[in-house]
Amino acid sequence: MTVKAIIFDCDGTLADTMPWHWRAWNQVVSRHGIQFSEERFYALGGVPSRDILTTLRAEQNLNFDPLQVAKEKEEAYLELLTHVAPIEVVVNVAHENQGKLPMAVASGGIKPIIERVLIHLGIRQLFQAIVTSEEIVRQKPAPDIFLEAARRLGVPPEFCVGYEDTDLGMQAIRAAGMHAIDVRELRAARSHGALK
Repeated sequence: MTVKAIIFDCDGTLADTMPWHWRAWNQVVSRHGIQFSEERFYALGGVPSRDILTTLRAEQNLNFDPLQVAKEKEEAYLELLTHVAPIEVVVNVAHENQGKLPMAVASGGIKPIIERVLIHLGIRQLFQAIVTSEEIVRQKPAPDIFLEAARRLGVPPEFCVGYEDTDLGMQAIRAAGMHAIDVRELRAARSHGALK
């Protein structure tokens, strides 16, 4: 295929944020008596916090405001933001294509947080569009967020490549008709090469 644009997830793809998101989640669910395992947290990568909390509230028959608890979780995460490092193997792809191909970020996070992460890593200027969860109705694994990113870049989906680190995200890219690249495989290949 001819690649005319690249679309990246952010958390776990461009930025090594997932351990810090989990730490923030752990603080907040403990405070509210919500059951939420680390395994499930990783399985729900790409799903907005408010949606996760709405599901957990219904499953556990609890009484809390998902939007308020999501806000607490994001505040806890922002306190940890200085610890977030880039995922070099993916950030290098973005740097290599700067000025050659239009690029976007399609994230299940919320815009103020994603913007801060990209600025913290010094890569915000690489992207012509940032699409986040509050700007679309159907979340990953639906293709909507990747389709909106492609639309904003002005490139048909079939000419886009998407980078993701979760099963839900990979499904979303493929459902959008784009070529999907699994960041987990890139990272494993890189670490395997470093061990040789």
